[in-house]
Amino acid sequence: MSAPVGAAPAGDGDGTTEASTRRRRWRPVSVLAAGAVVVLAGGAVAVGVASDGSAGESAGADPLPPTSTTVARQTLVDRETKTGELGYGTPRALDTRYNGTLTWLPATGTTVARGKALYRVDDDPVVLLHGSLPAYRPLRSGVSGRDVKQFEQNLADLGYTGFTVDDDYTSSTADAVRRWQEDLGVTETGQVEPGRIVYAAGTVRVASQGAEVGDAVGPGRTLLSITGTARLVTCTLDVDDQRLARKGAEVTLTLPDGKRTTGRVGAVETVVQTSAGSAGQDPVSETKIEVSVTGNDPAALTGFDQAAVDVGFVAAERADVLTVPVAALLALAEGGYGLQVVDDGGTRIVAVKTGLFAAGRVEVSGDGVVEGLTVGMPGD
Repeated sequence: MSAPVGAAPAGDGDGTTEASTRRRRWRPVSVLAAGAVVVLAGGAVAVGVASDGSAGESAGADPLPPTSTTVARQTLVDRETKTGELGYGTPRALDTRYNGTLTWLPATGTTVARGKALYRVDDDPVVLLHGSLPAYRPLRSGVSGRDVKQFEQNLADLGYTGFTVDDDYTSSTADAVRRWQEDLGVTETGQVEPGRIVYAAGTVRVASQGAEVGDAVGPGRTLLSITGTARLVTCTLDVDDQRLARKGAEVTLTLPDGKRTTGRVGAVETVVQTSAGSAGQDPVSETKIEVSVTGNDPAALTGFDQAAVDVGFVAAERADVLTVPVAALLALAEGGYGLQVVDDGGTRIVAVKTGLFAAGRVEVSGDGVVEGLTVGMPGD
């Protein structure tokens, strides 16, 4: 980063410069020609100007700076804040595969566990099971595959026995299915229709209803939408900000009541959002990055309904570096920045290289710059 530097002060006309002009002073910088402005994510921060404009000179007779600080060693983190929504995640719409009359729907906010009904068509239940592979074909004796094993594992977890959990749907599996169907109150065929079951990662929460009891429904009709039961924050990022969405990365969360907690990035998905175009124009589609953040302390996220949350993503990080407050920097006449070192009752200017700027501090390095070094700061 470079910045314009003010000219060295003029003398009194006879080639000499008064001693007072040698003093290192922090002067408010209001224009670029008079000093330097460091531009950070949060805005512009003025830095001081070394009055005699040179580094490395002793100034033991000069007065001490208004205040001072010490060079610290730390991990410097630059965060970018985005707005997220606290809730239960993005809802998933559930469509029926059956023709008939909708005879029962759970209320919004209801939780549904494995083996329980999500809805009923003609009073026959459609049941929630756990798994990642959707039901896509009928299961009957003689078929095999991952979907068979996933279904059999659920059957076993619900307490049904007499079969082996594997990739093969056998007559023993069919017998267990008949017992399950009897308990559900549906026709005991020993076969599993794909529309009879819905897979999800775990217990679900009903986010909304898409139909009313008594409606005539058919394949493709959305009956309800579901989410998980854990509170989480969903944040939608522009594609240019995809670098922020690293799975497993820790983030800060500022809650509606001002309290802060932390979380971790979970799912990261690319989604296409479509918005209505202007009159006579086609809808506009835009690619976004949807990020789910889980709280490290789930209890901290309770007590709020749908609410906006500030999510602090790590944009850059420098571990184990020397830092000072940005206000400690001096703009040098020869270019670059320096620090006013305070030692032995006097001061001297030391040139430094700057690195990451974050949270009001700046990474610095240079000859003689060590942890604990006392440096000048401007007064109030």
